[in-house]
Amino acid sequence: MVLTEDQKALQETARRFARERLLPDYQKREKIGILDRELISEMGRLGLLGVDLPEEFGGLGADSVTTGLIAEELAYGDFNVSAVPVGISLNAAILMRHAKPEVAREWVPRMTRGEAIVAICLTEPRGGSDASNLQLRARRDGDHYVINGEKTSITFADCADAYLIFARTGQPDEGAKGVSAFFIPGDTPGISRTRFDDLGSIIIGRGSVFFDDVRIPVNHRLGDEGKGFTQVMQGFDYSRALIGLQCCGAAQASLDEAWAYAKEREAFGRPIGQFQGVSFPLSEGESHIAAVRQLCYHTLALRDAAMPHTSEAAMCKWMGPKYAFDVIHQCLLTFGHYGWSKDLPHQQRMRDVSGLEIGDGTAAVMKLIIARGRIGRAAVQY
Repeated sequence: MVLTEDQKALQETARRFARERLLPDYQKREKIGILDRELISEMGRLGLLGVDLPEEFGGLGADSVTTGLIAEELAYGDFNVSAVPVGISLNAAILMRHAKPEVAREWVPRMTRGEAIVAICLTEPRGGSDASNLQLRARRDGDHYVINGEKTSITFADCADAYLIFARTGQPDEGAKGVSAFFIPGDTPGISRTRFDDLGSIIIGRGSVFFDDVRIPVNHRLGDEGKGFTQVMQGFDYSRALIGLQCCGAAQASLDEAWAYAKEREAFGRPIGQFQGVSFPLSEGESHIAAVRQLCYHTLALRDAAMPHTSEAAMCKWMGPKYAFDVIHQCLLTFGHYGWSKDLPHQQRMRDVSGLEIGDGTAAVMKLIIARGRIGRAAVQY
């Protein structure tokens, strides 16, 4: 992939920020357990948030590939912090496409400045992969909707400034056809939230969000009533490719650290990197991550060319976390007994990327999407 000068400049800005500001305190931020909002604001001032958004909304009007370059570089320094720009690229695009102009004009610039975080709320207690089987209800009441129910496993649940939610406005048996999307500021009365004690990605505050007679104006509905699911879900192909690059960034950081250690650590009178039992597994890891990386950028290039990329995005989504986890695990083993210590970041990276083997679509669902692209509905058993 040949980069333009503008792409190289943005990549270098993100790379320097990731290595100087993010990487040194990656493990410290997990111990603190709270998303550093000043750090997010700093990213906004550097132009690293919403680069793909129009300039009138605070973005740079960059393409999808450029957005991917930044996501990968930031994830090299801190996998969890890189979730913020990925979320902005997804949620801001949804707002600009489906929200009322006054809502988009208020919130999207706040997101690109790093002043607001928006959480997308789809999963519910009774179903994650069965995403259209929603129970959270939105009842029309004059010029408002009244919303009741629970969303769970929500990224940024306890720290978001607003929520982009999916709720049932039709009948339960309508499936995706009866689902509408809404944008709800976080300080709206009737909202409460909890935080889970997760294995990894601590600072992003995954948890549940509860809606108890939450009233929102009709103009906070996104798109048409009953069509929110099919209209809004189209944006997930984009975020799936970006997630794949997040995973590549985290794995590359561990690979670089493992290679450096292999040159310095000596055993049997020579550097351990001279032993094929050490260098070959790392070489395989470089190969796997390079392959996933190229697939992700290919997918983003297809998006920029307005070409179909749903299957490719699904490939990015299941392969990225899977291969990143395996590669980081091998890097941990390269460090021997020292790698089994929390003093090193490999164990944290493993835990962090593993969460995306579940979140934002499991590997099984991604493979089903790929199969449907090849053989249609015959891929589904009834």
